[in-house]
Amino acid sequence: MKNPIGIISMQFTRPFTGKDLHYFGKAAELGFDFVELLVPEPEDDLSIAEVRKAADDAGIFVVLAARVNLQRSVASEDPANRKGGLDYLKLCIDVGAELGGGIVGGPLYGEPMVFAGRPPVPRSDDDIAARAGRTIEAFAEVAPLAQSAGVILAVEALNRFETDILSTTRQACEVVDAVGSPAFKLMLDTFHMNMEERSIPDAIRMAGDRIVHFQANENHRGHPGTGHIDWPAVMRALAQAGYGGPISLEPFRRADDRVALPIAHWRAPREDESDKLRAGLGVIRNALALAEVDQ
Repeated sequence: MKNPIGIISMQFTRPFTGKDLHYFGKAAELGFDFVELLVPEPEDDLSIAEVRKAADDAGIFVVLAARVNLQRSVASEDPANRKGGLDYLKLCIDVGAELGGGIVGGPLYGEPMVFAGRPPVPRSDDDIAARAGRTIEAFAEVAPLAQSAGVILAVEALNRFETDILSTTRQACEVVDAVGSPAFKLMLDTFHMNMEERSIPDAIRMAGDRIVHFQANENHRGHPGTGHIDWPAVMRALAQAGYGGPISLEPFRRADDRVALPIAHWRAPREDESDKLRAGLGVIRNALALAEVDQ
């Protein structure tokens, strides 16, 4: 399996601005094939033309990751928030097109919980159906725009503490199938799957050719190989699903276990993590190689 493997830009710094583009070269030096970059915000001072040049100079490519909030939620009951969600998805498509096409992935429906300070609340069956309907309707509206722009939107299910729209692979597959567009597919993340799936390999096989992006993250979001995710089984399932697309790493868990530390929040590295990144990359590449041998 020759899947390209990448690293999230937040591994190095956040926000990621124009002065941080040198990290593309660092990613290539570490052995990565691409960087997963958060869709730039106006305050990031990050030109897409400069992003393209920096990626080309480093010999890598870029996958985009959407950023949503309560004001960017196509599932929301609030018309203003729904419009904000639609407008943001259209912005993501425009940025992806300017980048030359490719993938924009993430929890595209909005409705964050823990990071937005929004607690889960009980919903009636009618509320649930309405939220699902608004989500699918919005995705069906933007999917043709993405297809025309040469962009693929990849929706991600998050665990139950981070959203109450899509938390399982089965739910996400239902939405992808309802939209029914080649420009609207699925992104899977093993960090979330570890909490919500009965079997990660079975969920991957069920998702099959809906998958266009995959995030290989440990159960505790540390470096691959330092947790309990069964990487050979995961990569074997990806091979069985016929998946040959990008695989990105998001090792946000730092070497810092102070009491009262807010682990849910991103923190900058406290040390040079180059050796850990190379080792984690090796774990994934070796698991991919084993999966190829097993076929």
